[in-house]
Parts: sequence; structure tokens; C-alpha cells
Amino acid sequence: MNTSPCPICGGNREQGFTTFSADVDGRLFVARRVPASVCTQCGEEWIDNATAQELEQLANTAFAAKREVEIVAIVA
Repeated sequence: MNTSPCPICGGNREQGFTTFSADVDGRLFVARRVPASVCTQCGEEWIDNATAQELEQLANTAFAAKREVEIVAIVA
């Protein structure tokens, strides 16, 4: 995980979790406990590329199944 200073405020970034959501054509996809790099000072969050790709696949699967709401928990 990225340990460089936060580009927003210069604070420290640490491993943590975030919630990701996508709203497409009235359908909502929510993923909880998504691994992320989180700034301890301002709270800004970053998801790495591999996690973003996984989220995109999960969301596309839910939207293709025409689910109105899909909520998943990512287990790291």
C-alpha cells in the first residue's frame, strides 16, 4: 500500500478501509470494508488498481443482473 504523504494535505497515509458506492441508471452498488490507503489527517481515501478492478467487476455483475440494490462486504 502507498505510504507516501497525502497529496491533499501532506499528512500520513495508513492502511484502512472505506465504503465504495456506484449509482448507475437508478441502480445502487455498495461495497463495505474496502481496503484503502487513508490519510490520518484529512481522511482522504485511495483504492489501489487491483481493488478498483475487482469492484468494477462486482458492480457490473450486479448491474447486468438488473439488481436494484447490491451490497457486498469485501473480506481482506
